[in-house]
Amino acid sequence: MTQNAQLSALADAGVSVWLDDLSRTRLESGSLAELVATRSVVGVTTNPTIFAQAIAADPAYTAQTEELARAGVTAEEAIDALTVADVRAACDLLMPVWEGTGGVDGRVSLEVSPRLAHDGEESIEAASRLAAAVDRPNVMIKIPATEEGLFAIPRVMERGISVNVTLIFSLSQYRKVVEAYLSGLERAREAGVDLSTLHSVASVFVSRIDAEIDARLDALGTDEATGLRGGAGLANCRLTHRVRSQVFDSERFRVLEAAGAAAQRLLWASTGTKDPSYPDTMYVSELVTADTVNTMPEKTMEAFADHGTVGADTMPGTYGAADEHFDALSRLGIDYADVMEKLEREGLEKFSASWDELVATVEARLVELTGASANGAEE
Repeated sequence: MTQNAQLSALADAGVSVWLDDLSRTRLESGSLAELVATRSVVGVTTNPTIFAQAIAADPAYTAQTEELARAGVTAEEAIDALTVADVRAACDLLMPVWEGTGGVDGRVSLEVSPRLAHDGEESIEAASRLAAAVDRPNVMIKIPATEEGLFAIPRVMERGISVNVTLIFSLSQYRKVVEAYLSGLERAREAGVDLSTLHSVASVFVSRIDAEIDARLDALGTDEATGLRGGAGLANCRLTHRVRSQVFDSERFRVLEAAGAAAQRLLWASTGTKDPSYPDTMYVSELVTADTVNTMPEKTMEAFADHGTVGADTMPGTYGAADEHFDALSRLGIDYADVMEKLEREGLEKFSASWDELVATVEARLVELTGASANGAEE
């Protein structure tokens, strides 16, 4: 097998290609291994929506679910067991990548229950429990960038756990994420953790920003509004990149770097386009810059493999234009803070709804299998 030229060029430009999907069948069929071998995939992200869809529809989970039903576990305990098994298998598959990149890539993310998004203490315990259950050095625990999540992140890192901070939209939110990461490194150093073993990504969502702002522009219906469509998501990423460049060029980080710490990378998430009029690779081709991650649904990955382009670094010289884009939106009455607060709230609601759906699906399956087992015993 040979690597796809377009995705290989993306990797050569310093963008780590991660797959935003995981299922038991993808693992057992060799699909994930093939993507590693042919699509430059060096990491995997998961979320409650991904697992809700996988577990509800994939018969590969039946055997383990039957065992869990016989053991009398709750639905949430079963979900932990099912998802941990998948993540552990993916970690094992990507272990050579983790070893070859010094722990930078080869990462697999597993999210704490979205029901804990506003419970910092429980998020800490859940993250610790999941990391221990996976028991692989290349697992990353996903924690949302809520106020309670930001409280949990340094305390999770203090326990030697690498973190994927998710559901980031606004610049103010990202600044808090970076502060939590630096505090986590400092707490980990005080606790005697080897900082070189800790890695983190900050997952900035892209396409959802355009979907929300485009809808507000369409409601205005002016030529000026139309001319601003499809630019906010990329502009937000570029301004986030500016903040990152400033923070990780600080004396505070230099001290931690000397102790072995790595800079937290930006991860571009929600990179599948939602508007069919936009190029299906725009959130990949327009976000090419070194030391970043792009986590893609397979559809976007295959589109890029087919016709994606990698040009020069897309960040230098773009910060001013990004500022101007948001200034123009503001002049039209589009409130940046209001947009971002709405997106954060809706993001949590969507993941919570997926989690509730997953719990209900697994609970029904456990009841069904328990009944079938009891009937079989009576016969």
